[in-house]
Amino acid sequence: MNGYFEPADQKRAGAFAITLTRSFGALLGFAAIALLIPGAILASIGGSWLYLPSSFLLLLCAWMVFTLRSRGALLYLIFFLFLVVWAFAEAGLDAWALAPRLALFAGLGLVFLLPPVRRASSLGPVGARGVLVTVQAIALCCLVGLAAFHLLGYRATDPAFDRGMIVAKPRIAGASAESGDWLNYGNDRGGGRFSPLDQLTPENVGKLQVAWTFHVGPGIDGKVGSIEVTPLKVDRTLYACTSYNDVIALDAETGRERWRFRSVIDRKQFAPYVHCRGLALYRTDEPNKVCGERILTNTFAGELIALDARNGELCKDFGDGGRVSLLRGLGDLEQGYYFLTSAPTVVRNEVVVGGWVADGQKVDAPSGAIRAFDAKTGDFAWAFDVGRPDRQSEPEAGEFYTKGTPNSWAPMSGDDDLGLVYVPTGNPSPDYYGGQRRRFDEQFGSSVMAIDVETGKLRWSFQTTHHDLWDYDVPSQPSLVDLRIGKGTVKALAQPTKRGQIFLLDRETGKPVTRVEERPVPQNGVVRGERPSATQPYSVGMPMLSGPDLNERMMWGITPFDQLWCRIAFRKLRYEGTMTPPGLQGGIVYPGYAGGMNFSSAAIDRDRNILVVNTLRAANILKLIPRAEADRMGVHPMSASVHSNIGGTVAQAGTPFAAAVEMFASPLGVPCQQPPYGMLTAIDLDSQKVIWHRPFGDARESGPLGLKLGLPIPMGMPNFGGSIVTRGGLVFIAATVDSVFRAYDSTTGKELWQDELPGGGHATPMTYFSPQSSRQFVVVAASGRATFSRNSDSIVAYALPRHD
Repeated sequence: MNGYFEPADQKRAGAFAITLTRSFGALLGFAAIALLIPGAILASIGGSWLYLPSSFLLLLCAWMVFTLRSRGALLYLIFFLFLVVWAFAEAGLDAWALAPRLALFAGLGLVFLLPPVRRASSLGPVGARGVLVTVQAIALCCLVGLAAFHLLGYRATDPAFDRGMIVAKPRIAGASAESGDWLNYGNDRGGGRFSPLDQLTPENVGKLQVAWTFHVGPGIDGKVGSIEVTPLKVDRTLYACTSYNDVIALDAETGRERWRFRSVIDRKQFAPYVHCRGLALYRTDEPNKVCGERILTNTFAGELIALDARNGELCKDFGDGGRVSLLRGLGDLEQGYYFLTSAPTVVRNEVVVGGWVADGQKVDAPSGAIRAFDAKTGDFAWAFDVGRPDRQSEPEAGEFYTKGTPNSWAPMSGDDDLGLVYVPTGNPSPDYYGGQRRRFDEQFGSSVMAIDVETGKLRWSFQTTHHDLWDYDVPSQPSLVDLRIGKGTVKALAQPTKRGQIFLLDRETGKPVTRVEERPVPQNGVVRGERPSATQPYSVGMPMLSGPDLNERMMWGITPFDQLWCRIAFRKLRYEGTMTPPGLQGGIVYPGYAGGMNFSSAAIDRDRNILVVNTLRAANILKLIPRAEADRMGVHPMSASVHSNIGGTVAQAGTPFAAAVEMFASPLGVPCQQPPYGMLTAIDLDSQKVIWHRPFGDARESGPLGLKLGLPIPMGMPNFGGSIVTRGGLVFIAATVDSVFRAYDSTTGKELWQDELPGGGHATPMTYFSPQSSRQFVVVAASGRATFSRNSDSIVAYALPRHD
């Protein structure tokens, strides 16, 4: 017996069996070649060499199957066992890391069990039936085991936390004043996102149901845009704003519209990347009079507007008939380069605003000056311009605020007792080259500043990234918290960053409360004229949530083939760990420009001093392009109709280099790094220890090539939006690209409830009490976000069933 089919055997097997077997052999051959050639390339550039023996085994197996040798099944078993050992050696028990290594070839192994192939294979002399049963058992065990691992609740923790997690402290009764309203963007001015309401608990949250849904409708351009607002709730009214700067008042019990202020702003005149994430409330000393209680909003048209909270009419005693221009003092301003997205901040009767600047485009971008206005009259109060920090006045005629300075687009926080407003800042313009930056740019970029709200004078500043070349602007609202350390209390500030670092500072002095180290960072590949900082600050006293540094083994894909593509790409790109400086050769930036932490900020359980924060783990590729080449490519600063500041190629006009930025993804559009991409973490601020740490979000709205596979498999998904914490022991968050709203136990991190939203909930939710039905409501804007999740125009409210 020579292992070939004899003519009589072929006749018994049938033509179909022969054709199918040969076709299967050819498929295995193509797969082997698809691994062999790239595997050789990977080995030649210093990567893993193990693709070579595995692809040779598969190629030999393919030849045996194609030439109708029954020993092909035995060789496939050897090949698959090799993969199993290799996969577990590289990935351990991480189900998502194992999937691209094993799932495809486990499935292909099942082809040997198809009746035609099985009949053909069973004719050989080597007892192929037993071999095939073994292949079947291994393949099925792998597939079922992976599926069960996910269905039982995929959970991954960073090794640094595995041995350091602690049990959450018990709640302290009466630690916060009772309130059924939500009066600021972060509920309190300190950005806590904590509610003292406790009607909803881990025991009953599973009964939550939709109480009402409000559809905001389109703007004058016929588009809805992305609704990222966290509404305010005052007495019996909910106040929200839209991406086209309308302000809407809703009945808090029913969701019915009470009034609407129409901004009549055409976004096409400015820039398509626009949002209104929040509003501010100001109560005068005569709250019962006209505009005694007012809603303040700022727009991407560069206005600060005051509305009567009762009817939405403009407050005529504020500024110019209810409006204050924020373009004053900015000089000649091109449309689309300056607008406001975060809520105004009210501290001690002053309303403080920053501004969003298109800072990847050119050196002379608009100024990032911080300004304050009287919340009652709209009169100018002061300005803090880092280019002239000792002059709090408006520019004289013919002058303007210093161009290209660090801006503050993120939400601010305020401390009425200390009289300070806390301002997170961005990096100077442009993002990825800093050879031209000035002394004050270097001092205040990517920092958090404390400004005296009465005078506009700087009290202190703390820098989270020196000479920022990675777009690591500080996007999160500072969270104010009183820490119990030893026998005393420290007035502190927790500042989340895109780097995944949380800096815990004394909010009176700006000094770190926990240890911060200056660590050396990579310096190779620096372009002409650049001068990167030799060290960067690391908040080693707090848990670092950036995730482990990337390596080749962490490269991922849907199949072994795109995973191999990612491994080759990783080896060819520059990556020396976090803070690898930009260069002419493409390099990896991790965390990417979206974070870490973003505008989602953090939530603070004020009863127990527990910080809850969601993080994104997504790498970018960054490459500098010499100016002459960029000119040939037609790379120019954006126009009002083309907004390329977020990803893509940015001009960085006025510097020697443009920059190209993109997601580090495979040709299938799948991230090259393995999951999880979205994490939710709870930290005890008094001890600075992790309580729980888990991925959140599933794959139902995701898939290769932009396809949505509808598989609700826990994965840990990209997320944009924040969380809130309640005294009832719950964390509420939407944020993920799967368009799901979830509730977690704040003590254990266990998921307790979820509901699918009509669109992506890329906003921070809020909660309030309605006296009409004596129910606690939870509300989230669910409109999606371009390219991230499905779109809607909905604001959705949840509550327990009503018992009349």
